[in-house]
Amino acid sequence: MRFYPAFKAAAEKTGIEWRPMDISDEGNPLWNVFSIEVVPTIIIFNDGKAVFRRDGVLGRGLSGKAIEETVEQMKLLSTTT
Repeated sequence: MRFYPAFKAAAEKTGIEWRPMDISDEGNPLWNVFSIEVVPTIIIFNDGKAVFRRDGVLGRGLSGKAIEETVEQMKLLSTTT
């Protein structure tokens, strides 16, 4: 729960399009499609292909530093396309 507001605030500053996905339903096929084992998991796509992934740590989520690094990766990837 703490992850989303922190990530949203950081990502919105980039101006890069992003979309959160709610996979709280254990029957959601995205768990298997993307081999998600921990929430939050961030997957960055470019032209429909996953190009970067950051998995949270079970019971801890993602640190502020991990969120910042992921947003920096988003910026980097957006400038290379």
